[in-house]
Amino acid sequence: MSKLPRVLLALASALLLLALPLPLWRVSLIAPQYPEGLGMEIYARTVRGATEHDLGNINELNHYIGMRAIEPEQIKDFRVIPWAIVGLTVFGVAAAIIGKRPLAIAWVVVFAIAAVVGLWDFWHWEYTYGHDLDVEHAIIKVPGMSYQPPLIGAKQLLNFTATSWPALGTFVIGLSFAIGAMSAFLPRRSTTSQPAAQSTGPLHHHAVA
Repeated sequence: MSKLPRVLLALASALLLLALPLPLWRVSLIAPQYPEGLGMEIYARTVRGATEHDLGNINELNHYIGMRAIEPEQIKDFRVIPWAIVGLTVFGVAAAIIGKRPLAIAWVVVFAIAAVVGLWDFWHWEYTYGHDLDVEHAIIKVPGMSYQPPLIGAKQLLNFTATSWPALGTFVIGLSFAIGAMSAFLPRRSTTSQPAAQSTGPLHHHAVA
């Protein structure tokens, strides 16, 4: 790899670290009794309410319909995601230092797989919370109803409109991937020099009269 792809790969890897303190996803709930909405922000290490009391209010609402409380310390993913981000960063910087194109391509492939697995895992987390209900102790019971919010977009859940969208941290991760992919697949600079011009005719010696 030439200098530019190596610099781009190192930059892409370093960008990943910026995602650690930023929200990765936002889920919002709007209903007539909550016109300003309730929201939660999902980070690499935890989940927080959009405002101070939002997460507590969401858990209280979840209790009425038999959903489990959202307790960040009980979610194992938050112990894995930060290490996955740091691991990709170290891998990318090492690949940039070594400067071998196959390593850069491997970084892009591993990154893509990790992103797909992460999205599937988030969807599965939403599915579990929305379908695994304690119907016996639920106060509000709607036969056949599940409460899984959308992965992306909006969905009506009883009198709530649930919306789910990527947040700033995910856009930073996407930018990192785009720059890293660019570095891995930039065309190689040609190192073949142009052949020297050759004479097209015989040398002529001019006699001095």
